[in-house]
Amino acid sequence: MTKLSAQQAQLERALSRLKEALSLPKSDIVRDSAIQRFEFTLDLAWKTVKTYLEDKKGVICASPKECFREAYRQGIMLYDDEWIKLVDLRNETVHTYNEETAQKIYNELPATIRYFEELVEKLK
Repeated sequence: MTKLSAQQAQLERALSRLKEALSLPKSDIVRDSAIQRFEFTLDLAWKTVKTYLEDKKGVICASPKECFREAYRQGIMLYDDEWIKLVDLRNETVHTYNEETAQKIYNELPATIRYFEELVEKLK
């Protein structure tokens, strides 16, 4: 198994686990779990894109935003500012120490599923 295929499999599992958390009745534990699973999924998404760009296109990128922008330039993904917003949302989750912010982030998570699913399909 190549590094890329292993990362793709991890990304698919992370996405499945995020969907699972979002399908459960809401509670503080479910909310916090969903936020954590979103963090894992986004981290795996950009790292998989990074590996894909290196292996398939010979392009090196070092940060999530840079990798997503390069994926747009390489035609791997359709241009969409939403990926940049997802990185910003993930960065916000790292600093979530209050209920209001956690709730705001949790409410945005269902809309992220479509982007992750499209990415998984594009990288196959």
